[in-house]
Amino acid sequence: MRKISRTGAMIAAAATAVGALAFVGTTLATMASAAPAAPAAATSAMTGYQFTTLDNANDVTFNQLLGINNRGEIAGYLGSGAAGQPNKGYRLYPPYTQRDYASENFPGSVQTQVTGLNDSGDTVGFWSSMNTKSMVNNNFGFYKLNGQTAHTVVFPTGDNASPVTDQLLGINDHDVAVGFYTNGQGSNRGYAYNIRTHQFTRVLVPGYPSGVAGPSLTAAAINNYGDIAGFYTDGTNTTDAFLQYARGGFVTLDVPGASSTTALGVNDHDEVVGDYTVGTGSNAAMHGFTWTARGGFVTVNDPHGTDTTTINGVNDAGDLVGFYVDSHGNTDGLLASPQR
Repeated sequence: MRKISRTGAMIAAAATAVGALAFVGTTLATMASAAPAAPAAATSAMTGYQFTTLDNANDVTFNQLLGINNRGEIAGYLGSGAAGQPNKGYRLYPPYTQRDYASENFPGSVQTQVTGLNDSGDTVGFWSSMNTKSMVNNNFGFYKLNGQTAHTVVFPTGDNASPVTDQLLGINDHDVAVGFYTNGQGSNRGYAYNIRTHQFTRVLVPGYPSGVAGPSLTAAAINNYGDIAGFYTDGTNTTDAFLQYARGGFVTLDVPGASSTTALGVNDHDEVVGDYTVGTGSNAAMHGFTWTARGGFVTVNDPHGTDTTTINGVNDAGDLVGFYVDSHGNTDGLLASPQR
């Protein structure tokens, strides 16, 4: 396993956050050989994007945009998940007016998050039958193909957390989804799920134990080549991002000086997006980033949420989606388009 670190100035900030139901780190898929090396400098993109705030009028206090496909369709949800403010999933279509929001919720669920979608419009996410005051709720992954019936997905294990936590977070055009479940010891276990064959595959960190002692890992995104991005907790209890290449190779990604780095999306150019944290406690600031092997890390901050930005998804044109916290304490969805 190869660990890549970058030095140099970081630019705009964006923090990738996980869903309000329960989003945690998981385990990775095993890949042995090293991936292509990236340059040792990080850059800044303060003016490299056109930012647009996108909030569903049904709850302007809390929106998160989690995925975007090559047609510009966006997956997201509203509602903080607090008691009485349940998550409600939606898809958002260009040109992104209020008429372009389409609700998508698992039938009979109390809460739903739509976390990813592919170019055919197939979606994945997770749902819950609970909306408790403690916000400790069960989670079950789901997929929905061609706008038809939604199906629940739960990794087959006899070692589930209580309540059950299982989420699907990304899907590619071959209908391979990735996600994680939480085991009885409280560690996340990343996996891939082939919707067409109904086959599960564990995602593991090379060189680490694969059983109970293995690191907590979340598989968050997968591109059309089968490359998987996500994050895991290393031996020093630090959260590191990763990119696992389907052809072989596993790269750990750490933003220099960050206390944690989380990868949440990846496109077919192996552009990885996510967030990183600088500082701890009340001094912690979250920043979004993009990373490529050639260009290294670029920080991306929404100008309305400089220290509270998360970048959660990216398409092949480099359009980014995510969210930030504004000056009123509201969580707002964001779309960042490269200035062309």
